[in-house]
Amino acid sequence: MDQIQLLLLLAVAVLVALALLGLMRTRPKPTVMPGDDAFPFAVSTEGEKVCPKCGMGNLWTDRTCISCRAPLRG
Repeated sequence: MDQIQLLLLLAVAVLVALALLGLMRTRPKPTVMPGDDAFPFAVSTEGEKVCPKCGMGNLWTDRTCISCRAPLRG
């Protein structure tokens, strides 16, 4: 393979990479609407139950929330 073919192959690879970066940049981002159950950040709840009413973390052995006394799942 001579140098011209190698340079042409390298140029095509760079153009493909730039096209993929452009597609990644222009794709729509998911939005979180108010009232959705999804939060933009993950919360560590290892060993806890989260209250469905107020969001307070409780021990996994609790049956009611320590903050609002709502019944907990599980």
